Amino acid sequence: MNFTILTEVLLNNLLIAQKALSTRTPAPYLQGIKLEVYSKEIIMVTSNSDISIKLSIKDESLEVLEAGEVLIPGKFFVDIIRKLSGEKTKLTTSENNILRIEAGNSDVTLNLLNVEDYPELDFVMNDTPIKLDSKVMRAIIRQTTFATSAIENRPILTGVNIRVEGEKLVAIATDSFRLSQKMIDIPKNFENMNVVIPGKSLDELSKILELNLDEILVHLDHKSILFEYGNVLFQSRLLDGNFPETSRLIPVEFPIIIKFKKDDLFVAIDRASLLSQKDGSTSIVKLHLRNDNLVEITSNSPEIGKVTEEVYPIEKAIGIPIKIAFSSRYFMDALKTFNSDEVYVKFTGEIRPFVIEGDDDLGLIQLILPVRTE
Repeated sequence: MNFTILTEVLLNNLLIAQKALSTRTPAPYLQGIKLEVYSKEIIMVTSNSDISIKLSIKDESLEVLEAGEVLIPGKFFVDIIRKLSGEKTKLTTSENNILRIEAGNSDVTLNLLNVEDYPELDFVMNDTPIKLDSKVMRAIIRQTTFATSAIENRPILTGVNIRVEGEKLVAIATDSFRLSQKMIDIPKNFENMNVVIPGKSLDELSKILELNLDEILVHLDHKSILFEYGNVLFQSRLLDGNFPETSRLIPVEFPIIIKFKKDDLFVAIDRASLLSQKDGSTSIVKLHLRNDNLVEITSNSPEIGKVTEEVYPIEKAIGIPIKIAFSSRYFMDALKTFNSDEVYVKFTGEIRPFVIEGDDDLGLIQLILPVRTE
């Protein structure tokens, strides 16, 4: 193998590929980056137990003198390329399985891994992928993955349930204490889909979507889902099991509705939560809609003190006075997902789940379970 390429082009693709590098594995080959070098193209492949990435690099700066296939220790390779100062990088291999890296005044050698140990990976594509705007896909991820469970005792809840039903795509995440649901229209009628994708896989995909290309294609297989984005193929395993039926958890009638400026509400909850934090546990605050339409956000710690924040709703609240307690972190996490400057907080009762919605966030519902304090 012998080729030269712009260092910047090589590094930019390596930074994407490394997202699927395995750092903790008894199989050394999964810590490697596989390079397949052809006359006018380089294929770069990485994989761990959750995701696999395949990149096709066709750049004007690529000059291939000798084709080949190698498996390079991933972490060291990325670190070396990141620190090179030369405009172009030359990579060559010798018969004793050593990679030579030359750029500017740098000359580095790396012992290669055995490329024959690397498994054959199938990147499964189909003829009718779902086409989505990449910014929409990023929004779906940002507005849902935070609500997945971090606890592995119910693995299915560590993922986001993606369903395609008719001309609707619905993404749902829940950890049993909160729920996030995003619904969007899709342009044509695809086959129905109901899969659960690990939240961590989607978070890694979101970082790749920062390239700001227009379109992403979604290919579904029985055991995996593949996202095609520019020169990147990003494949994730699917979680086994049945995602809980959540539609019945979302109330449809709300006798109490309060409209807030989002930032005012966020700041009030943030300040109120300061005195109720203890040993890293969940901070609980209370919301009280009074008869005079003023809303009080309070927290009380017998050892430290008490906080009372007053927030004025934008409009006169609908419904009767209410007192309800909840996790401040869950509420603030939910508020961060909204693009709307104004949000509606809708209640059905003091011990019933409540939801947050915004006019500029069509199809987005954030649901939070209250906390009993008495």
